[in-house]
Amino acid sequence: MLENSHSIPATRPEVWLRNASEPGVPALLQPVAHALRQVREELAALLPGFQPAHLNDRPAGLASVGFHLKHLAGVLDRLATYARAEPLTAAQLAYLAAETAPAPATAATLAALETAFAVQVEAFIQQLRATDPATLAEVRGVGRAQVPSTVVGLLVHAAEHSTRHFGQLLVTVRSMNYEL
Repeated sequence: MLENSHSIPATRPEVWLRNASEPGVPALLQPVAHALRQVREELAALLPGFQPAHLNDRPAGLASVGFHLKHLAGVLDRLATYARAEPLTAAQLAYLAAETAPAPATAATLAALETAFAVQVEAFIQQLRATDPATLAEVRGVGRAQVPSTVVGLLVHAAEHSTRHFGQLLVTVRSMNYEL
């Protein structure tokens, strides 16, 4: 599935170790921004060699690369919405419903999915900048059942969930028996 080996050079430290804070992001939320930037970088390093024809492959029943790419963007958008104490829109619910549907297995689709995630990372980091640290412990409802969480819980979960799905995406690619 990958033509070439693409990875972040081993000599380059991970985002959180670069001694650079994300401008305007409150100190307590820097780790969230760093984790999202790390996923973005690693995804950008992985995708140039990935063959779009395999976007919907599900080796050993694993979720497809296409699903993970759609989900990465969608979950950031939804969790940001919940953190703002807003309900999901009809468009967000439609996107959620479509995340499991196969995507057209084309280079344009692959590029669009990567771009959608990059856009969501930037939007999420903008929201981090706008987040008043005094609101971090405020309760926010999640989903239709409005399960209680907190602003910080939602923001941290967005980073954790993104790193988890990127890891699963890597496993999916590796299980296709192609060298990264």
